[in-house]
Amino acid sequence: MDVDIPFLKGELEAVAEVVYLPGKAIDAAIMREADALIIRTRTRCNESLLKNSPVKIIAAASIGYDHIDTRYCEQRGIAWCNAAGCNSSSVEQYILSVLLNLANRKYFALKDKTIGIVGVGHVGKKVERICRALGMNVLLNDPPRARAEAGGDFADIERLSKEADIISFHVPLNRSGQDKTLHLVDGNFIGGLTRNPILINTSRGEVVDTKVLKQALVSGQLEAAVLDVWEAEPNIDTELMKMTDFATSHIAGYSVDGKAMATGMSVQAVSRFFGLGMDEWQPGNLPPPPIREIVLDGTGMDLQELLLEVSNQSYDVKQDDAALRKDPGSFESLRASYPVRREPGAISVRIINDQPGAVPVLEILGYQVLIDSCME
Repeated sequence: MDVDIPFLKGELEAVAEVVYLPGKAIDAAIMREADALIIRTRTRCNESLLKNSPVKIIAAASIGYDHIDTRYCEQRGIAWCNAAGCNSSSVEQYILSVLLNLANRKYFALKDKTIGIVGVGHVGKKVERICRALGMNVLLNDPPRARAEAGGDFADIERLSKEADIISFHVPLNRSGQDKTLHLVDGNFIGGLTRNPILINTSRGEVVDTKVLKQALVSGQLEAAVLDVWEAEPNIDTELMKMTDFATSHIAGYSVDGKAMATGMSVQAVSRFFGLGMDEWQPGNLPPPPIREIVLDGTGMDLQELLLEVSNQSYDVKQDDAALRKDPGSFESLRASYPVRREPGAISVRIINDQPGAVPVLEILGYQVLIDSCME
């Protein structure tokens, strides 16, 4: 097991012998004694790791699975699974903070801006939800879904390139094939842009060609970039980091709630495979949020201003941005020692004088909302 998977220690010991190691220290010698493997994204599960091992199932406590050689596993009869959707609400929270803080920094209103969402799976659908709640125009791009849902409301990438003010990527890393996403943002993509949009990437670093992105930011073909993921992690391009508006250490999905769900899904998968009796197990006693209740007076505020205040008290991307800029070499330790971040469902918001009409939007975002009509 990866030692950094939260809420796991002491849970499986009653039904299995468990060995905990740093993700990068899990090697072929260890695998010779293992029947199951629960990992994060730092363990490369391929032939060099798994050859001649008795491993029967790999559970990735992450939404991504490009670190697993799925073809090799299927050839060897090794079952594998990822925690699809586990951190979708956490990434939604991150994107909301990014959008609101970008709008505040650059003095624009989100309402009626057009956002292109590339990849409309678990995460993309959540991002779509918040953008519609903010009054944005939304263009959805997802070729696999477009093919499967003939007549669905999807736009091709060329339309996004021409109409979107902001483009946000939520795709898996596919290195080849019809739906290849490796360097999806390349010279051709940048050359097709007509509105100098803002680019946001919280999917995989390799989706964006670093060299091309830097050139696009220098030339002004992109107005700005926000990156949570990077090529060659954890050795990120510090020159590119300095060019971004927000730069973070692959933590968009790092809420406590998302981590707990990922761990629960992984344990359940291993339990079902071996019949361990933990098919419904979920981590309990999650740490409380730093702020349990947010209190705001909405007098004189518009909706975007109020949402910014709530968002920054719940989760403020500027803090994670500052931490990475202070020490880019601490990329991995920032992930390993990430502070407690709870999703909106764990936080209540009390609004006094809701002049901007924020309650419906806050409820869509998952907050528990209390309303006072006047100051007491």
